[in-house]
Amino acid sequence: MVDALALGASARKGMEVQVLPRAQKDEIARLFSVHAIMGSWVPMRNNKDQAIKLRLQGNSYSEIGKELNISKSTLSNWLSDIKLPIQIDNAIKLKGKEKSISALVKRNKDQTRIAIIRSELIKNKSEQDILDINNKSLLLIGATLYWGEGYKKAIIRDGKEKIYHMVSFSNTDPEMIKIFIKFLKIICKISDERIKANLHIFEHQDENNIVDYWKNITGIRKENFGKTYFGASISSKRLKPFNQQPYGTIQIRVCDTELFYKIMGWIEGIKKKQYNIDV
Repeated sequence: MVDALALGASARKGMEVQVLPRAQKDEIARLFSVHAIMGSWVPMRNNKDQAIKLRLQGNSYSEIGKELNISKSTLSNWLSDIKLPIQIDNAIKLKGKEKSISALVKRNKDQTRIAIIRSELIKNKSEQDILDINNKSLLLIGATLYWGEGYKKAIIRDGKEKIYHMVSFSNTDPEMIKIFIKFLKIICKISDERIKANLHIFEHQDENNIVDYWKNITGIRKENFGKTYFGASISSKRLKPFNQQPYGTIQIRVCDTELFYKIMGWIEGIKKKQYNIDV
């Protein structure tokens, strides 16, 4: 048989060779083709063996493909008929679930971070919509706050409604309390000494510490703080647990029946004037 490899090498080096018959040329071409195929087949065979070994060790297609630089479709052709032991099959499935969960958590964290940034941008932009608050605005704010959070029910004694009423406003939000006190002082012309306060706190909370906190927030003198009530109301417990009320609830009181009815009148005015708003 003609040594095809030797002849081919001689030809590549530019050496003089005899003109060969057609049959010998075909044999040389066939042998070169077999050599080329066998040269690429050997590492492919090795890769398949290695892929099978890695699969039996509990590696996923993604892990094997990354290790051997082989596509998942090729791995599927090689490995789909392999019957894995139950323990290894379960381990691979568990690994896939863990990766899916990890990717989902990361996606959720990214979405949460984006949502937080977006919400801050919206708040910062909308904050600019609020212009300076003048007395007219403060009147509307104070009356609306009392409409939502103030005590408005009639006082009943012995089955009869009493004509005297106290202005009473309760909340846990220090900023809301601040603006309501400004409403009392500026719009309602109530002096400091007439503004009283009571606290509703939980049994485990420090009364003196909380009184000092609200005294600093409101500017109400300490002697104007009345009795502290321990134990939040059922409605308060339902709305907010104690860990969201670190300073309890403060009740702002002004004993002034005329002021009570004046605020009620402002609320009625708001109710009626809403119908003048074009929608």
